[in-house]
Amino acid sequence: MKKEFKLHSRFQPAGDQPSAIAKLIEGLGDGEVHQTLLGVTGSGKTFTIANVIQQVQRPAMILAPNKTLAAQLYGEMKEFFPENSVEYFVSYYDYYQPEAYVPASDTYIDKDASLNEHIEQMRLSATKALIEREDTVVVATVSAIYGLGEPESYFKMVLHLVKGDLIDQRSILRRLAEMQYTRNDLDLRRATYRVRGEVIDIFPAESDQEALRVELFDDEVERLSLFDPLTGEILRRVARYTVYPKNHYVTPREQLLTAVDRIKIELKQRLEQLRSLNKLVEAQRLEQRTLFDIEMILEMGYCSGIENYSRYLSGRSAGEPPPTMFDYLPDNAIIVIDESHVTVPQIGAMYKGDRSRKETLVEYGFRLPSALDNRPLTFAEFELKSPQRIYVSATPGPYEKEHSGVFVEQVVRPTGLLDPEVEVRPATTQVDDLLSEITKRIALKERVLVTTLTKRMAEDLTEYLGEHGIRVRYLHSDVETVERVEIIRDLRLGQFDVLVGINLLREGLDIPEVSLVAILDADKEGFLRSTVSLVQTIGRVARNVHGKAILYADRITKSMQQAIDETERRREKQRRFNEDHRITPATVYKSVTDILQTAIPGSGFAPAIAGKKVAEAQPHYQAMTPKQLGKKIRQLEEAMYRHAKDLEFEQAAKIRDEIKLLQERVLV
Repeated sequence: MKKEFKLHSRFQPAGDQPSAIAKLIEGLGDGEVHQTLLGVTGSGKTFTIANVIQQVQRPAMILAPNKTLAAQLYGEMKEFFPENSVEYFVSYYDYYQPEAYVPASDTYIDKDASLNEHIEQMRLSATKALIEREDTVVVATVSAIYGLGEPESYFKMVLHLVKGDLIDQRSILRRLAEMQYTRNDLDLRRATYRVRGEVIDIFPAESDQEALRVELFDDEVERLSLFDPLTGEILRRVARYTVYPKNHYVTPREQLLTAVDRIKIELKQRLEQLRSLNKLVEAQRLEQRTLFDIEMILEMGYCSGIENYSRYLSGRSAGEPPPTMFDYLPDNAIIVIDESHVTVPQIGAMYKGDRSRKETLVEYGFRLPSALDNRPLTFAEFELKSPQRIYVSATPGPYEKEHSGVFVEQVVRPTGLLDPEVEVRPATTQVDDLLSEITKRIALKERVLVTTLTKRMAEDLTEYLGEHGIRVRYLHSDVETVERVEIIRDLRLGQFDVLVGINLLREGLDIPEVSLVAILDADKEGFLRSTVSLVQTIGRVARNVHGKAILYADRITKSMQQAIDETERRREKQRRFNEDHRITPATVYKSVTDILQTAIPGSGFAPAIAGKKVAEAQPHYQAMTPKQLGKKIRQLEEAMYRHAKDLEFEQAAKIRDEIKLLQERVLV
């Protein structure tokens, strides 16, 4: 039976939301491939999209430009659709250094990566949800355009188990081995299994906290149960269950053998080519590396860097687009591209950088030419593979404007808040004037954001304001994502009053307490002072009834004028709506916990940040990098399994709760 999307919210669509929802649904019904939702900051764009998904009852993928925004959207969608499958698909590396070669210094850089197993499990869970359920929303970053295993091969490798089916134990164990599960009769962990007589316990790779117990009677599946792998407690009985492979690159044995034959043919041709050019070092290097990989594939079914042979594993021709997450999407899915003015250009830029690096590796004998087909999609391929799209942004880019058959404006906020007033003041006295404005806002217990053009200026300004008794912090590119969330929390809680930054104060920053944003050197035309950047930065104070933006400049540039005109146009429309409907604007009040729950996926860690209890319990985790946290998680897992093995389930459960907090901490 098909499960329907069911939206949970205490709010009803208001302001421009009802008309925006109706127009977008009409566009989807009319078969429009491109639609744009121009939604100003604070107008409830996510709520609008959730209503569209609920009303059209179609699976969706939401693309975000970075992990932080993806995490925020994931949290919001989980709240809107608690009964449905909301999944998270981002890069599973905490740290990633791609394989590269620098000819000028003859430096080879081996691939170095720190894998986040929790995110890998969530990626597999997202794939499973798209296959099994129609009520699925996947929140993803642009990692969705990178190559994955071939869906057809992936589907062939799944293990279907149905109560009452006839299947012998040896066949089940053989299939588990082919799916790269490992046998471990002592510690049952993700992607492992154990055998006790006619009982097989399997911890599925895509599962978070449930394992499967298969009880056989001779060659018949007598009972299937889901249980807690830590305590052994039976959670529920099921009639059928599908176990999915350990990763997306799992391939049937016969296909692997065919792939190896084709790799050998290409290797022979490439070696002849290199030797004819007298590139003997390159030839020797390539032969040694490739033969080692072939041996690993034949013995283990897998090798390090197997994605470089993805063309042969998927059976695709040279130059064909690689299989990606888009190949797993149902035919009736819709794509929502959040902050499209950033995400669309980002998708277009991925291919060229990847290609340049791999061409060097191929030229110098580190990889076969077929490795060039292990790549992200080109923009043209992305367009061909994508179903109907909705672009969401406060400042849509030229691509969206040019292609969209339906262009919907969501300018009026449900809260009645207007876009902020914009003032232009002389740049010659900007620092002293800013200090005066900051003092006024502090007296009202309000916060201030300041954007500068350079890192040096941000540091100097932070130092200057600090010398004048202002509680100020500086947010820069070296700050880890989780620490960034904590800085924003401290600003909201009033632990300091002014936040200075360069380009980190634009999309997705939700701080209702901020009533003033100051843009220094606003007349210096460029990326940081373009119309889009200015409108986005001005929008950071659109959640406060006293919101105001001051642009410090000695002249009004074209970008400034366009940003001022657009803000004034929106203000006028909002003002008219408020007068017609007798709405009195009010500042959005949102608890700090609410903000952080949307900033970090899952509900476990957010209250821990906002509250003191866990923060005091684990103060030593606050300063850890994602790489250090990953190491700590592995140590805790070892301790957890030791306790479980010794039947000390209470201690094991406590450690599991701690691991859960840390896993959610490194998600972003």
